[in-house]
Amino acid sequence: MTLWLSTGLIFTFATIALILYKWWDVQCIGVTPVRTLTFIAILFTSGLDVGLIMFPLTEFGSYADLSASPEYGFANPLAIEFGFWAFLIWGFYFLTCFYFAIIEPRVKFFEIPVVKIINNVVIIGTCAFTAYLLLVNLPWYLPQLGDGETVMPAFYVIVFAAIALAVYSSSKIKYVRILSIGSSVLFIALIAGMWLRAFALGKGSPADFFGTAGMLGEYFTNIHRFALPINDYHEFYLFWWFSWSIMIGQFTARFVSGIKTWQLLIAMLVVPSIAIGVWFSVLFHYHAEGLKIAAMTNLAMISVGVLMVVNSLDSLIRLYTDNLNLTARRMGRMNYVIVNFGVMVLLTMLFQLDFLRIQWVGALVIGLYFACFAYILAKKRAEVAAIKSSPKENILDFRKIELAG
Repeated sequence: MTLWLSTGLIFTFATIALILYKWWDVQCIGVTPVRTLTFIAILFTSGLDVGLIMFPLTEFGSYADLSASPEYGFANPLAIEFGFWAFLIWGFYFLTCFYFAIIEPRVKFFEIPVVKIINNVVIIGTCAFTAYLLLVNLPWYLPQLGDGETVMPAFYVIVFAAIALAVYSSSKIKYVRILSIGSSVLFIALIAGMWLRAFALGKGSPADFFGTAGMLGEYFTNIHRFALPINDYHEFYLFWWFSWSIMIGQFTARFVSGIKTWQLLIAMLVVPSIAIGVWFSVLFHYHAEGLKIAAMTNLAMISVGVLMVVNSLDSLIRLYTDNLNLTARRMGRMNYVIVNFGVMVLLTMLFQLDFLRIQWVGALVIGLYFACFAYILAKKRAEVAAIKSSPKENILDFRKIELAG
């Protein structure tokens, strides 16, 4: 699996370099374009889940324990955490977003029946894994509701409610803008609120923040170390990112706002990484100073995290139902909600039984990358080489999303 993953990583970074070389200045327009800030909000909230909010507090300590994991010794824990979540790996999303916005309309590889089936298996499986992660981590997130280890009935209620809300919101594409912008605003408010609390406790100042954020520099001086798996845990993260990449690319490609390829790269690598870097710096300051997370702060973190899960599930459910023509318009909203809610709950339980693993999904996605490239070389090389613009049918009209179903 490590060799397969490493080969996929090298192929991905090489393909990104090729895209930038050949199509650096192409204007990228989606099927239903939105304004750039809205596009970034959709990308950020759809491409992340509750793990971004809560995982770092559980991981900083393990990255600092060099006696148990000496392989992390090349950088500080904040830089390691950032490397697992930000910058370089967002290139996966850039690659797939560009492909589905510009190349796939000419190639139609994902319309081949067997590929369509595999693609939707990947989407549905990763969607369920997102709900599963929320479920199994809720005992740690909300120890007030249990012993901090056991999955209690209340946690199932929270997860099933998140699934139900996501299924309902996915029935209308106009909801995605409301969810994405709302989640982004609440995330910014959470960052500000936590820093102000540290300041009120006498444990935070602008100098403290910039000093902590400066530790992220060790990521960029060691960025080459994150290009291939560091250990098994990093390998898990990379497979996870691969599993997300192909569907996030499909989903965000429809909203691309008419920016150039190089601007799309900045929008997808730099802007989300700034937000992640600020958030992780705040969390690491809490960790380093031994500041406890207050009950209200913990509740706010959980709320934002669950809302991000709803965003992610919303985008993924909408994607596979569109691909399979199981839309709310065709099935009726009630049937649509019942069927998709049942599928998501069932698969979430299968992950809990250890019946499925996200590494398998990620490995399958890497296989799709290779198969798509081989298909282009064999059958669509001339069509791809001739690409000089977005598909002609994609018009830069920001009103189209209001008219979409």
